[in-house]
Amino acid sequence: MKHTLTDEQLMIRDMAHEFAKSEIEPYAQEYNMKGEYPAEIIQRLGSLGLFGMMVPAQYGGSEAGAVSYSLALQELAYACASVAVTLSVTNLVTEPILNFGTEEQKRELLFPLASGEHVGAFALTEPGAGSDPGEMKTTATKKGNTYVLNGSKQFITNGTYAGLFIVMARTAPGKNGLSAFLVTAGTPGLVIGKKEDKMGLRASDTVEVFFEDCAVPKDRMLGKPGMGLKIALNALDSGRIGIASQATGMTRACLHEAVEYAAERKQFGKPIAKHQSIQNMIADMAVELEASSLLVWEAASLKDLKIHFTREASIAKLYATEALNRSAYRALQVFGGYGYIREYKIERLYRDARVTTIYEGTSEVQRMVIAREISNG
Repeated sequence: MKHTLTDEQLMIRDMAHEFAKSEIEPYAQEYNMKGEYPAEIIQRLGSLGLFGMMVPAQYGGSEAGAVSYSLALQELAYACASVAVTLSVTNLVTEPILNFGTEEQKRELLFPLASGEHVGAFALTEPGAGSDPGEMKTTATKKGNTYVLNGSKQFITNGTYAGLFIVMARTAPGKNGLSAFLVTAGTPGLVIGKKEDKMGLRASDTVEVFFEDCAVPKDRMLGKPGMGLKIALNALDSGRIGIASQATGMTRACLHEAVEYAAERKQFGKPIAKHQSIQNMIADMAVELEASSLLVWEAASLKDLKIHFTREASIAKLYATEALNRSAYRALQVFGGYGYIREYKIERLYRDARVTTIYEGTSEVQRMVIAREISNG
């Protein structure tokens, strides 16, 4: 079935589409070639209100909802996955504050995030703790009215430019000994490390982050002591809708690039789009795009209805990201040798696609989550 969108959802989708077409697409290749963070584009996203789509009006947002957010993210990802993931990770920071923050924390921290004045960073992964947060080594030691953080985080998106970090750190032994902290940029002891030289998403900022006797006031703990794992898992449920949306937008871009090229390229006396082998690949991409879109729609709709959506978010993330990787492969195959040349968008899409099955929970972790949800009824 086709999605039935409200007038507001249509308006948001169309606004994001026009912005992506005119303000992102013409410059995306250059930013990615240079490995340059698109600061001006990110600022303009903020002025359009796209950072505050999940934030209530009382804290500076539009509270447009998960479906609207997903639609906008798909349009941005179609043009540039790096821009889309910058928005997605900032949303990964705003939602835990909404769900677990005090009223004072919400009023102080959500306004600059919702306006786009600040992007956010979610500091969970460590060099030795990725899929298993129980191995986390970063510590937060209580000293009077502060917690002192020591440790390091790896692969932190937006780290160089973030105005606010949500940091997971160990306050006690065991998996229930993790707590979450709100750390603002410029806090003494918060050190931004090297920028990672990545295969894809080269216009997205990814860095190491170090905490060296970083003192955080106790009122900047998010939630209660020991709630860190719960907060992280709750955030990742929503984050997976974001990554699935990103992947769906990228799949649409792969299909578009392949269809246009196949209509122009001639072999054996006719456009390659007339050859059955090419038609098969295009058909497979179209089917997977439709399936991804429906799965993302379901997860986002459940979230808007405030119905438990952990399983649906993991299903959408698993399917959409793996479908994207298959579609990027097929699209590059349609291009042949030209798809391997950097001046073509499909080369960038192919590289950008790979990480989507890894971050915010690998495909293997998604399968674990889905199986657990089914087993628990």
